[in-house]
Amino acid sequence: MGQIKGVIAAGHELTVHAAEEILRDGGNAYDAVVAAHLAACATEPVLSSLAGGGFLLAQGPDRSRIVYDFFAQTPCRCRSYPEVNFFPISADFGETSQEFHIGMGSFATPGTISGLFAIHRDLCSMPMTRLAEPAVRMARDGVVMNSFQSYIFDIVRAVYLAFPETQKRFLRPGSKTDLIGEGDLLRQSELADTLETVAIEGEDLFYRGEIAESVERMSRELGGHITREDFACYKVNRRDPLCFKWRDTDLAINPAPSSGGPLIVFALHLLETVPQGCSSFGSTESLMTLARIQQLTDFARLDTMQSTVSGDPAEKILEPDYIEGWRRQFGKTIHFNRGTTHISVMDRIGNTASLTTSNGEGCGLLVPGTGVMMNNMLGESDLHPGGFHKWPENRRIASMMAPAILNRSDGITFALGSGGSNRLRTAILQVIINIVVHRMPLEKAVSCPRLHCEGEFLSLEVGFDPDQLAPVLSVWPDHKIWSGFNLFFGGTHSVSQGPDGFTGAGDPRRGGSSKVVN
Repeated sequence: MGQIKGVIAAGHELTVHAAEEILRDGGNAYDAVVAAHLAACATEPVLSSLAGGGFLLAQGPDRSRIVYDFFAQTPCRCRSYPEVNFFPISADFGETSQEFHIGMGSFATPGTISGLFAIHRDLCSMPMTRLAEPAVRMARDGVVMNSFQSYIFDIVRAVYLAFPETQKRFLRPGSKTDLIGEGDLLRQSELADTLETVAIEGEDLFYRGEIAESVERMSRELGGHITREDFACYKVNRRDPLCFKWRDTDLAINPAPSSGGPLIVFALHLLETVPQGCSSFGSTESLMTLARIQQLTDFARLDTMQSTVSGDPAEKILEPDYIEGWRRQFGKTIHFNRGTTHISVMDRIGNTASLTTSNGEGCGLLVPGTGVMMNNMLGESDLHPGGFHKWPENRRIASMMAPAILNRSDGITFALGSGGSNRLRTAILQVIINIVVHRMPLEKAVSCPRLHCEGEFLSLEVGFDPDQLAPVLSVWPDHKIWSGFNLFFGGTHSVSQGPDGFTGAGDPRRGGSSKVVN
């Protein structure tokens, strides 16, 4: 057995294989994570797209860290509402549903291609054409649909049935109503050609060439906001991460203006109000504390969004006086009426890559001739709490995504993040608590049952002790216990490296896979 080259965790076995191929060929963690994301466009098509956006948190062997923000941007001009193609669909999770809006008017300026090329220029060691090879091969030869990807298609089937051209690409062969499903081979030849061409010609093909021109034409004819100016103006933002020393751990996480990282740090501050509150996993006290902290964090999120006249709400939430005010509320009763995937990679020399990306649910429309599904970031209510069609023009959308890196005092480094809309921050919070407070092995930290409190409603996964849970449910009479693990509660694909070597944990809620690469 040769020297271990690294570890990978992602949302699909073939996404992991793409990164593995690059690590085996001598690439570093950043080469591998770029290759994995490109592959995810073929293997996880509902969750990943070249027309989406995301964030990379990178940490070098010397623990130098940087965040690449390539999330979606609002258009430079907002078209009047009556002219906009924008309508609701329902995503059915089986035990609950959630409304999203799609159509050409839900498409925001994408950042994925610009972000991947920026990462490539700064951090990668291999040619982009080599990094794209696994993705091109998978898209062209086809990927056999597994049960989880089939389930994802079923959840958002309304998106893929909304427009005739999209239907043609994703209907099961011979069917007029059923989307491609488990066991079917999904070939995406147009996407393969696009991946190959963009890798050769560079990002200008996407932002200043034929693809930008095609999107502008669609937008003009079908009721969207996007013009070529939006593509030409798009820039990747490089930022220092938000760093927080909590107990014996140094946490680095996605900073403002994104809200997920600051909200997680805010929750950890509140946890210090009750230092023994989460000391025993699954106990009544622990569950009560966790639910209460999630509830207060959600209330604070809404409060800052509504009360901040100037400045950034995500920065206000970490002001000491503001945190102290919410700490005092911990013991009181308050009534407050107001598609995403993750990849983690580490290599043998100490590079760590934590990448979270999203296409929303997709707007339902493909860029003609490319196989690329456009995002619906203007149609996600979680991203626009002030209401649709009221967004400030030419502004980076404040995402909930929060790729994170933990450096624990015992020499173990963890990379994690999650998909899951508004639930991803509570998923990450719980895994952090499991790692830092409960000292769980990584796989257990990821696979333990979770809860999510939003407003007055408490959602819980099956698996908690009924006797310990009963007092909690009496405090939250408005609740739901899910019959099993579900992607509703996020997907924290995580990796770690320490004195005992590498460990990976793909979250079973989102079809996760991991591999230590020898």
